[in-house]
Amino acid sequence: MVQPLPPLWGVDPAVWRMGIYLTLLLVLMGAEAAWPRRARSRSRLQRWPSNLTIAGINALLVRLATPVGALVASSIAESRSWGILHHWILPSAVSIAFTVVAFDLLIYWQHRWFHSIPVLWRLHRMHHTDIDLDVTSGSRFHSLEILASLALKSGAVLVLGAPAFGVFTFEVLLSATALFNHSNLRLSSALDRVVRCFIVTPDMHRVHHSSRQVETDSNFGFNLPWWDWCFGTYRCEPALGHDRMEIGLETFREEEDSRLPQLLSQPFRK
Repeated sequence: MVQPLPPLWGVDPAVWRMGIYLTLLLVLMGAEAAWPRRARSRSRLQRWPSNLTIAGINALLVRLATPVGALVASSIAESRSWGILHHWILPSAVSIAFTVVAFDLLIYWQHRWFHSIPVLWRLHRMHHTDIDLDVTSGSRFHSLEILASLALKSGAVLVLGAPAFGVFTFEVLLSATALFNHSNLRLSSALDRVVRCFIVTPDMHRVHHSSRQVETDSNFGFNLPWWDWCFGTYRCEPALGHDRMEIGLETFREEEDSRLPQLLSQPFRK
């Protein structure tokens, strides 16, 4: 049996990942309630049950897919010396940092592909039909999109020869920053300008959830903001400002479209 990553300080890495996710989820729920950026269009009761149920389904799905996941792929690559990094002599810290940055670039392009390829957009658009944006939106991804992303990352691990701890670090950062940059948290303008030099902020990512396609097709980064600057997809502010911009898509705006059965069946609906 392949051991993808040994226990960290005596604790299963999956427990670490879930613990960090739940802690940050609760902290950001409290923070955005105390310092909200925008008024809500719908109550939490109308949105949170479906969003959180989808998050739970996806967490279970990722757990069940562990035998074919990115961490196991890393173990296979290490045991067989597959991948680029197994032919470079690098300190462990450098390999881990390289893995995190390389995979963040991969997720940037994955995000763009899910917007530009029609069959992939059908999977991804469920994420964009949330007409409010808060911390629960950061986990609202269709399960088929999660599986497609898992397959892409596992293949990339084999090509890169990414170390298991680097993959684990990236996965933790990705889920944590997704919660942060989808949150309805108000940051001061000065603080936002500083933070977005290093991490995608809520104001930066909110532009990507505009109902205007020219704005939806911008700010694709989840963790590092640099890729949008490098590849010309960065947009500083929405045209109407953050308070007046419309979030979501022009379609799927009815209350029933936010119910769990409709969300799960949405890729198959016109």
